[in-house]
Amino acid sequence: MDLPQLWPLLPTSTRSWLVDHNGEALPDDIVADILGVTGNQTSPQWWAGTSTDGGTQLTDEAVDWIESVANDEGLL
Repeated sequence: MDLPQLWPLLPTSTRSWLVDHNGEALPDDIVADILGVTGNQTSPQWWAGTSTDGGTQLTDEAVDWIESVANDEGLL
């Protein structure tokens, strides 16, 4: 599932967190929300996996996409 398909299925609180904390490691509850929507499936287009500090990260492409959504650049 691509991030644009996944986005509207996420809880509003999760989408807000992703916008407000874009580029940061994802806390466990945000990871759980994402995986709950995707059926525990990840996509290399948006899921970078675990960073060196142990946090779950999104790809640069996903971070850029979320930034575009936050800036209302019409990507939805």
